[in-house]
Amino acid sequence: MKLSPAAAARVAAIAAKQGKPAILRLAVDGGGCSGFQYRFELAELAEADDLAVETDGVTLVVDPVSLDLVAGSTVDFVESLGGAAFRVENPLASAGCGCGSSFAV
Repeated sequence: MKLSPAAAARVAAIAAKQGKPAILRLAVDGGGCSGFQYRFELAELAEADDLAVETDGVTLVVDPVSLDLVAGSTVDFVESLGGAAFRVENPLASAGCGCGSSFAV
């Protein structure tokens, strides 16, 4: 798992605004148009069984169940004419939707 510098900077800015720790949780839920969907939220702390990786003082945490579906992924933050969003570059995904928030394995 990797957290890009752009994503780390965005998480740090959001966390500072909200007065929370700079910890981004990535989880995978069932649903979405392709079968699974990514869920992002700021976390207060990492759980004991989470995978945690740090980039520029920001921590990305992933629970063990979700990790099976996103292992080897990179979380990035992209800005374009269509808007700004966190994106997961997931090598395990066999299909995805146009919005980039759901995938199939």
